[in-house]
Amino acid sequence: MKKKKCLSQILVASLIMSMALTGCGGARQAESSAAPAAESAASVASAPAASGAAGFAADSTIGVALPWLGTQNWKEADEMFRTQLAAAGFKAIVQHADNKVPQQQQQIESMIQNGAKVIVVGPVDGSQLGSVLEEAKAANITVIGYDRLIENTTGIDGVVQFGSVKTGELQGQALLDGLAAKKGKGPYNIELFGGGPADPNAPNFFKGAMTVLQPKIDDGTLVVVSGQKDFTQCATLDWDNSKAQARMDSLLSGFYSKKEIDGVLSPNDGIARAIITASEQAGQKIPVVSGLDAENESVEWIWSGKQYSTVAKPTDLLVGKTIEIIKSLQAGSGMPAPTTKVNNGKTDVGVYELAPLVVTKENAKEVFAKDAGRLALLK
Repeated sequence: MKKKKCLSQILVASLIMSMALTGCGGARQAESSAAPAAESAASVASAPAASGAAGFAADSTIGVALPWLGTQNWKEADEMFRTQLAAAGFKAIVQHADNKVPQQQQQIESMIQNGAKVIVVGPVDGSQLGSVLEEAKAANITVIGYDRLIENTTGIDGVVQFGSVKTGELQGQALLDGLAAKKGKGPYNIELFGGGPADPNAPNFFKGAMTVLQPKIDDGTLVVVSGQKDFTQCATLDWDNSKAQARMDSLLSGFYSKKEIDGVLSPNDGIARAIITASEQAGQKIPVVSGLDAENESVEWIWSGKQYSTVAKPTDLLVGKTIEIIKSLQAGSGMPAPTTKVNNGKTDVGVYELAPLVVTKENAKEVFAKDAGRLALLK
């Protein structure tokens, strides 16, 4: 009898320890612990741990799914993730999808099958990855959105990005400042361009800019000669520079044959250069044009006076913050506290938000003081 009683006490103690240990897995595990008391000890003990909460091996596989390499910032991200993940001791699978949603879905699927512990996703289309990310969640993989919010899925654990509405506000204010500095007293004739509608950042850039510009449109300081003021009218499919230049050609021939265009809101640097090129070819004086990403060619154009401004979102800061989170997960410390939360249509997603910075010729040397590559362009 003493042996049976001792064995029973050991089993009870083991069950208590097992239940205590499974309760230490972070937020998702805490939700699982609310299961009915009648649930068997075996099912509690075998419940999956929260993504990354228990940590994982220092040489684990980390997947990075980028949308494309069509702009400098994505090329930089591709190189930095490969280099820095390897330096941190991880096995890196870094791929890009050539802006094709099915290709990105297949790449993420492959990363799941290859045992990735974390998958970083810069989505081609932030609303088209729900199924494959739910699959990643079911496999206990942490998914981190990179640079863009991933929408309409619960299979996302957080997103690292620069404030998108704030970026737009900076673009709008830079346009106003440039008009005042370069074009004298208003009113000013302007046009508006937006980014790719599949990118959830693009409407936020436009929204942020319009919070600054709309009051000046309302009071007559700014005149949108074409009348095209809605994001759907101004968006640039796929962020395609050639499409932006074709639209600018059409605007200039249709509305500016007898007028001068003073300024253009541009959502990024590639589109800014397309707008400026179209203006030059149409015989217009170069308008004041905003931008984004501090691409090398646009940094040179800003320094020479062709492009008025850009907004810097340093890739090294985005990649660095993402790898900081991955290291926290690897160590078993879970996801750090986010800056804010945003509802993606299905759940509240923690956002690790970085601050963008407007760049003009006046502050370029200060902004790029620690960026030897871009600093060298200012000659």
